[in-house]
Amino acid sequence: MQITKQTRPYRHEVPEELKWKVEDLFADSNAWKAALVQAENSLAAFDQYKGKLATSSSVLLECLQAQEALLESIVLISTYASLKQSEDGTNPENQANSSLFAAFNAKAAGTMSFIQSEILEMPEELIAQFLKEEQKLAVYSRNIQKILAAKKYALSSETEKVLASLGQIHASPYLVYQSSKLADMSFASIEDNNGAELPVSFALFEDVYEFSPDPEIRRNAYKSFTDTLASYNNTIAAAYSTEVKKQVTLANIRGYASVTDMLLESQEVTTEMYHNQLSVIFNELAPHMRKFASLKKEQLGLEKMLFCDLKAPLDHEFNPETTFEEASDIILEALKVMGPEYSEIMKKALTERWVDIADNVGKSTGAFCSSPYGSHPFILITWGNTMRSAFMLAHELGHAGHFYLANKNQRIVNTRPSTYFIEAPSTMNEMLLADYLLAKTNDNRMRRWTILQLLGTYYHNFVTHLLEGEFQRRVYKLAEEGTPLTAKVFNEVKGNVLKEFWGDSVEITEQDYLTWMRQPHYYMGLYPYTYSAGLTASTAVAASIHENGQETVDKWLDVLRAGGTKTPLELLKDAGVDMSNPNAIKQAVAYVGTLVDELTDSFA
Repeated sequence: MQITKQTRPYRHEVPEELKWKVEDLFADSNAWKAALVQAENSLAAFDQYKGKLATSSSVLLECLQAQEALLESIVLISTYASLKQSEDGTNPENQANSSLFAAFNAKAAGTMSFIQSEILEMPEELIAQFLKEEQKLAVYSRNIQKILAAKKYALSSETEKVLASLGQIHASPYLVYQSSKLADMSFASIEDNNGAELPVSFALFEDVYEFSPDPEIRRNAYKSFTDTLASYNNTIAAAYSTEVKKQVTLANIRGYASVTDMLLESQEVTTEMYHNQLSVIFNELAPHMRKFASLKKEQLGLEKMLFCDLKAPLDHEFNPETTFEEASDIILEALKVMGPEYSEIMKKALTERWVDIADNVGKSTGAFCSSPYGSHPFILITWGNTMRSAFMLAHELGHAGHFYLANKNQRIVNTRPSTYFIEAPSTMNEMLLADYLLAKTNDNRMRRWTILQLLGTYYHNFVTHLLEGEFQRRVYKLAEEGTPLTAKVFNEVKGNVLKEFWGDSVEITEQDYLTWMRQPHYYMGLYPYTYSAGLTASTAVAASIHENGQETVDKWLDVLRAGGTKTPLELLKDAGVDMSNPNAIKQAVAYVGTLVDELTDSFA
């Protein structure tokens, strides 16, 4: 994709071959609405089970089977609405359909809330009896045990129903953020060195301009980007403040010791594991990254190293363009080590329009993979014609391969593992891609270029998202102390995090304070830090694959197939990684240090 003075295309102007094939879910909006009506009509069937789940194992089974069938429908309906909104958030029909689904989803959650409440009220001896006499309940046993584990934090059945029915309201902070970001924000154009006008968008800044070798273009694009962020500072701050207050309030009324304890419970992660992940990397990675920043400043001939210079290419004269087709071929070769079944999944993803690659007005920024049960995964990315885009694509393909295998081998109730594990399969693909590229070259410059791409992966997960996690940790602490959460507070917290991490190696300005507004992950619980947890694990497993080959690959594929049938600790132990102590984190940080050292030596 070449950036020219032309404006971004509208969605209908994008060629079909560059779009994902969302019609694999529903032929059109009418078919989707028909499915939505059918799902809504099915809610009445749950009335027959209310107040009766404790009467027999067969009644409990029938209710859980009905719930499972409805969830399968909801996932497809939800995914369609979400993908359409992500591909064009300015489209009124997409906006309306998202609202329709949100209203239905809140109603469905309220309708089914009695299931959890009645299970919580059942004596554990009775549940054990039901599980013993009805073997078909076994598939639901893990989820039942999760419900029972949170028993002491449950509220009355009526209160739980009210809270569930408010799901659309609870989601409103995120909806406000997304609407502001995708539908309302516009950015001033900039000029290149020839005076040609260049458009700026969220996607273009994050995927293209931030990596520009031209400091003037890079810094001007950053100014355009942060100027717009500044104009929405109070709006986004109000949305995020509401999200934080919501979580803190829920933690208080449920009786959790802290909001962190509440948000970690669903991840099946201890507070010690959470704090280890943030503290070890924040403190021990900083010296390596400061060395990296100083190297960039020296090699790029910059008078001062600004925050917006951190992703500038170190060797911009050696930065071969990579088309989507070329990158696809490289990725397929790199992932052959995973075996024929996995390779075939990757091939289908890259050739059967699972991936949406073009930029257009209203398209969501960044990249993600949605993997609905009952369909193939869908990947959103804005292709930037660089190897960084190839690593991002490999990352999302890792999610696709994971959930394709999990969906194939597990029932819907057992497909999703803890978010603590979610980023391990995705970053694993990035590790394998880097290993392949390094093994294929004897050219020192090419090796250096590949190391830079690998460092880009660690920067994304161990720096960008890790610092977001640290920002989030501090914000929740302030909220629980009663500090009013304003735009000024958020900006100051972000500024302090950046200054403490980068020290004197990077000049941090008030523009940089605004970058907390870039990510939607703050509206998804304690999600940002899990990127570093996943990369910690995949670093260890990739090293094991390099040493042990097929033995480790087989273990890893079994872990992917297991889906959510085990805790993240159990899954990773099956793959040979112990995350119960900080050793794996320290080893991953040390590995990053070796990459920075080799990179530094390459310029000596």
